[in-house]
Amino acid sequence: MSFMNDRPSTPLLDQIVWPADLRTLKPEQLHQLADELRQEVISAVGVTGGHLGSGLGVVELTTAIHYVFDTPNDKLVWDVGHQCYPHKILTGRRDRIRTLRQGGGLSGFTKRAESEYDPFGAAHSSTSISAALGFAVASKLSGKAGKGIAVIGDGAMSAGMAYEAMNNAREAGNRLIVILNDNDMSIAPPVGGLSAYLARLVSSREFLGLRDLAKRLARRLPRPLHNAARKTDEFARGMAMGGTLFEELGFYYVGPIDGHNLDQLIPVLENVRDAAEGPCLVHVVTQKGKGYAPAEAAADKYHGVQKFDVITGAQAKAPPGPPSYTAVFAKALIAEAQRDETICAITAAMPSGTGLDKFAESFPARSFDVGIAEQHAVTFAAGLAAQGMRPFCAIYSTFLQRAYDQVVHDVAIQNLPVRFAIDRAGLVGADGSTHAGSFDITYLATLPNMVVMAAADEAELVHMVHTCAVYDDGPIAVRYPRGNGIGIPLPETPERLEIGKGRIVREGRQVAILSLGTRLEEALKAAEVLEAKGLSTTVADLRFAKPLDEAMIRRLLTTHEVAVTIEEGAIGGLGAHVLTLASDLGLIDNGLKLRTMRLPDVFQDQDKPELQYADARLDAVAIVETVLTALRHNSPGIGTEARA
Repeated sequence: MSFMNDRPSTPLLDQIVWPADLRTLKPEQLHQLADELRQEVISAVGVTGGHLGSGLGVVELTTAIHYVFDTPNDKLVWDVGHQCYPHKILTGRRDRIRTLRQGGGLSGFTKRAESEYDPFGAAHSSTSISAALGFAVASKLSGKAGKGIAVIGDGAMSAGMAYEAMNNAREAGNRLIVILNDNDMSIAPPVGGLSAYLARLVSSREFLGLRDLAKRLARRLPRPLHNAARKTDEFARGMAMGGTLFEELGFYYVGPIDGHNLDQLIPVLENVRDAAEGPCLVHVVTQKGKGYAPAEAAADKYHGVQKFDVITGAQAKAPPGPPSYTAVFAKALIAEAQRDETICAITAAMPSGTGLDKFAESFPARSFDVGIAEQHAVTFAAGLAAQGMRPFCAIYSTFLQRAYDQVVHDVAIQNLPVRFAIDRAGLVGADGSTHAGSFDITYLATLPNMVVMAAADEAELVHMVHTCAVYDDGPIAVRYPRGNGIGIPLPETPERLEIGKGRIVREGRQVAILSLGTRLEEALKAAEVLEAKGLSTTVADLRFAKPLDEAMIRRLLTTHEVAVTIEEGAIGGLGAHVLTLASDLGLIDNGLKLRTMRLPDVFQDQDKPELQYADARLDAVAIVETVLTALRHNSPGIGTEARA
């Protein structure tokens, strides 16, 4: 499918390069500017793909913030960063906006290295208030002008970190402004009492109608009575609109206001900017996908999009192929739950991303979306496990980082059988370093009691889900990547894997490649090249990073001249554990050439996954080069020969 996404006519936006240019406009021109900005966002994301609905929902808000505040001297922090596309267009990056999420292009999130208008990188949720508070207090302590402004979504407000920051916000005084972007639609519908409370009250025509009537009547009263009525209104607003909670935390609450009405936004933000008291919280109501009918009609589907036709909204479809690892996991877990009524599933605001939306359709009473609260998700799972349930905690690798203390303290130390399904393991393509699952092997395999598995293909994932389901001796984790499987048939009857036992996929005599995870396919390609060069090669799928298959590793390291480990994880993972084992057992004392291949010690920028892995030197070419270098003592010309 080819898409003709002609660039829109944007005569006013064409005059804007920096926010300073925006501030030269008259207020009545801002409506046209916002319309043109919205069309530019739609056009750009139609070309690149990316996050659409969230950015469309903040077009007017972005325009108003940069018009009213002195950015970049006032520090603007977006939470979550994927709503920042309009912000990037207005802050000197419009000429590169069609490189979003591409190799060498703009990040899909805010990024400090990219612009002074991005004072704080944001991709994961609920960090903005803490960061903005830090900026505000730093300015206060140094005696410099400048405010900290956090724009945080209602979904992100379900995380405890936001409240930890607000509880400390009095320190900033009027230098801190929090804008609550309430669109009643994070990636999935917000969960929890606060989100429902705010959304229900904001949509109450009865309350708003009564408030309007009271205001009109109050204006006719003498000033003392007018002031008394105003105070009564403030009290009612606080009691009925959620303001009391924020005011108890030290905020002056303003709102709710229409986030698409610039005539409301501009004066309110100006008043807040100039307020002598603070900190202030401005409650803004927006619509995700605003101004683009396909996104308005299906905001959840337009959270993250492929390239699409701007006219019809039709998204580019990937060619038919194997199912995604996420889909395979979901199907396998549903099958396990059909056999075992103690199995339940937990996600932290990512039901569709983890596949648990399908599980919830089949087992609504055993499915729990706890909101953006990974720490709670893990300890909740620990409580379930302690009571005899078999919980699967499905969380992206990078999101599980946020709950590491709970994994250690509440799960591993107590040896509770929580099952961790770790999606997005390894490199993830367009989302870049903030979402790359680089560290979970390292941070999990170091823990006593923990079992850590990595699926080499989709059939292995089915076996590993079953193994998790029937393993009750302690915590167990299975990691698997973003994207599709390799197309092998799925087993009708899953196999219970023996804990800590790998498998030999190909037998050889001289070179041993010890693979963990989906690099197995590249290891087999490398073995073919090495065989053609006369080097008999064994390929092993270790399956387990912990416990290691010590017997198999000992045999391979004592019967081969060269051994190479390869994994989709950072230093400190499989390779480090194999090296430690080899050192402890003296397996490298007799001339064995042992090499470890892992992700480089950098945060890799976004690109296509295959290019990321090539850059990380974790493909077949790099495996061959590593083996030949080990054998030939870094002889020149090896790389050229390996590619021949």
